[in-house]
Amino acid sequence: MTSPWEPTPVSPEDLALVERLGEARQRIRREVGRRIIGMDRVVERLLVAFFAGGHALLLGVPGLAKTLLIRTLAEVMELGFRRIQFTPDLMPSDITGTDIIAESEAGERGLKFVCGPVFTNILLADEINRTPPKTQAALMEAMEEGQVTCGGIKHPIESPLFVLATQNPIEQEGTYPLPVAQLDRFMFLIPVDYPTPEEEFKIARYTTANWDDPPAVILSRNEVEEMISLVRRLPVPLEVGRHALRIARLSRPADAEAPEAVKEWVEWGAGPRAGQYMILGAKARAMLHGRAAPGIEDVNAIAHPVLRHRILRNFQAEAEGIGADTVIDRLLEVTAPPRRERFGLLRRLGGWVGKALGAG
Repeated sequence: MTSPWEPTPVSPEDLALVERLGEARQRIRREVGRRIIGMDRVVERLLVAFFAGGHALLLGVPGLAKTLLIRTLAEVMELGFRRIQFTPDLMPSDITGTDIIAESEAGERGLKFVCGPVFTNILLADEINRTPPKTQAALMEAMEEGQVTCGGIKHPIESPLFVLATQNPIEQEGTYPLPVAQLDRFMFLIPVDYPTPEEEFKIARYTTANWDDPPAVILSRNEVEEMISLVRRLPVPLEVGRHALRIARLSRPADAEAPEAVKEWVEWGAGPRAGQYMILGAKARAMLHGRAAPGIEDVNAIAHPVLRHRILRNFQAEAEGIGADTVIDRLLEVTAPPRRERFGLLRRLGGWVGKALGAG
């Protein structure tokens, strides 16, 4: 059996699909930009998480168009969209659905499962930290296994399923912070910042007028499913895989090779999911840029959103005002390959892709 991390030829069909996604990415960005001003980096990372088959957590203050952004992404890809406002009185069945007593055409009564809002393609879990842990956990089975269990019966959710949760960083009273194990289920933690002065001017100009510019459909649902499946099939250069895993391992202060910054500022480092998500995210990012092989630059580009919520700082880091992003910056510095090694990897990747194209 050939290892998925070995240089194996990519079929002409898969290469065509990669090129199609690379072209679609530019059009998706343009269509989203007709409704959403700014947030280019947020859009890019949401697309990476989506096509990698992960889920994302957005951290931002109210009024930054997070709901409109997610709805627009669903529209350009012909996907279903639903939104749940998480509140302290929300019940698990309000998310997953429940069994009700229903009468059949023959007059017989029995239990019938009524699907909840989680049965969709893109689900916005708004202010997820405002509901108790029991309700938060109702999402976990759907996110991890793509199904809901009710009354001992499993109800599969039609793929793809992308859960995007939001948190408000301002108000923390009366909230229920997500446990570390639940945070680890999210592939990315993406902060949403305030717009620039020019962006805020455009936002006010368009949103206070009678203006609506619905986006065009860029990808069909079938194409989206094929592209998500292709991310798993694409091979990974051995150097790229080892680079992602080394970043994750060096984030743990108990590791013998951990840099001084990690030993000084980190209480707990990232678990195995971090390496897995960096590899999947690197492949998805490469595809979105029209490339069939991920590189080290793809891993580095997504290291921050993958590791940001997986690195737990200690008291000293918090007292000194050291954020997780500072620790990640140090990790990327110490794991950067030498210049000569980077050029050698680029040459090998070029030869690999060339062979794949020649095989077609």
